[in-house]
Amino acid sequence: MPLKSHKPYTPSRRHMVLSDFADITKSTPERSLVKAKKSKAGRNSAGRISVRHRGGGHKRRYRVIDFKRDKFGIPAKVAAIEYDPNRSARIALLHYADGEKRYIIAPAKLAVGATLMSGPDAEPALGNALPLGKIPVGMAVHNIELIAGRGGQLVRSAGTSAQLMSCHDEWANVKMPSGEIRMIRTGCLATIGRVGNVEHNNIVMGKAGRKRWLGIRPTVRGVAMNPVDHPMGGGEGRTSGGGHPKSPWGLLAKGKRTRDKHKQTNKYIVERRKK
Repeated sequence: MPLKSHKPYTPSRRHMVLSDFADITKSTPERSLVKAKKSKAGRNSAGRISVRHRGGGHKRRYRVIDFKRDKFGIPAKVAAIEYDPNRSARIALLHYADGEKRYIIAPAKLAVGATLMSGPDAEPALGNALPLGKIPVGMAVHNIELIAGRGGQLVRSAGTSAQLMSCHDEWANVKMPSGEIRMIRTGCLATIGRVGNVEHNNIVMGKAGRKRWLGIRPTVRGVAMNPVDHPMGGGEGRTSGGGHPKSPWGLLAKGKRTRDKHKQTNKYIVERRKK
């Protein structure tokens, strides 16, 4: 995915770096795979804000993505690579031999016209979905299931990939993009390759308005607030009161581990991302 910079005819254009969308081959989504999407503005089912600094932004329609890849043994042809406003990765439209159409997350270097397959008998080739036990050790994978049949939950954002480190009878060791090594059952599906839109992390928005289009509202620094509003607020001049950086609720914000020590799934983590 090539990037484009702009002539600095305004201050916001000077540092702006955006995608040129050269990898997009179809501009309108498949109508049968699109649903209405209501903006939640960071609120949960109780109406309370659970994710701060969200709201507004452009109206979006949700593209129904096939994370399960459960059409085993039926070949599918890649019909188009499309933009998805709901995620950083690109999506690929598949036309299956039986006439069904589905979207998947598009791996890097996936070309229109390629034939994909899923299932235990599929070849370990780019874009194919196989159980971890059938994938050669050392390969890059994405869209990994945590529970067989539930659908891919891990490694789905642009440019990411995990590495299959080892495979035993029932468990496979997978190295995540964070560096964490985790045990996952060999029956769980994963897709071969790296997620596309690799240079997404090099995008520079250039101006605040572009973040507003994406539904991201301004973030106020804690030190700019009053003591009643934030643990780091108040003081003559700019000071955090001599304390360590904290969240508005007093939780340390720089490096303190917040994972529950007694969490049931801790036994599946072979090596933490922070040693």
